[in-house]
Amino acid sequence: MAKFFGNLWAVVGVGAILALGLLFGHMGGLANAKGWMTFLHVLVGIMWIGHLYYFNFTQIPTMPKIPAELKPAVSKYIAPEALFWFRWGAAFTVLTGLLVAWLSNYLVEALTLQEGVRSIGIGMWLALIMAFNVWFIIWPNQKKALGIVEADADAKAKAATTAMIFSRTNTLLSIPMLLSMVMHNLGGAF
Repeated sequence: MAKFFGNLWAVVGVGAILALGLLFGHMGGLANAKGWMTFLHVLVGIMWIGHLYYFNFTQIPTMPKIPAELKPAVSKYIAPEALFWFRWGAAFTVLTGLLVAWLSNYLVEALTLQEGVRSIGIGMWLALIMAFNVWFIIWPNQKKALGIVEADADAKAKAATTAMIFSRTNTLLSIPMLLSMVMHNLGGAF
């Protein structure tokens, strides 16, 4: 069992096979594109927001407590890997979310905040802002802060602060964004 559970991709593969079994057994198979896309949207959304919360609730508060000689383990190995899953989780969450809205026939209506889909539209706009922050503010600044791209000590410090502020902004926005998504799916538009 340890060999199987020691292989992340084997575990993910078996999980995907079980999900496909449920898909065929209860969701009408692959013909249910909306159901399948909604599942993928939730899955990659968990990847994205899970990493956002990891950075904000675990890594950022813990880094000052780590002895200087151990910090390179985080900044050279853990953070770059986590940032990979974070930014691609954001990209695929937005992509699958837009596809769910399109398959549900409310993409334009939600993005223009029309009545009946305003709550999901607000959530979509918040997610778009957050994804923009990930790709165009947080990631470029993290590359400097982590030394992935060349920067002097002052530029690294400034980049780290900017990345943290926008990561915390995304944490703030994630709360009403998630509420908007849940409210829409419960039929409680606002």
